[in-house]
Amino acid sequence: MKRKDMIKLFEKNGWTFARHGGNHDVYMKNGMIETIPGHGEINEFLAKAIIKRHKL
Repeated sequence: MKRKDMIKLFEKNGWTFARHGGNHDVYMKNGMIETIPGHGEINEFLAKAIIKRHKL
């Protein structure tokens, strides 16, 4: 999955950008924190795990 698509999915579901990390960006929603890798292409298994964890 492309990083831009993952960010769009998070923002569409109410997540807000918190800060830039070294190699990732941090998004927050209702006290939950999730990091999005800074790579252009996110590993398929990692993307599925993040989506499943937050029921997106």
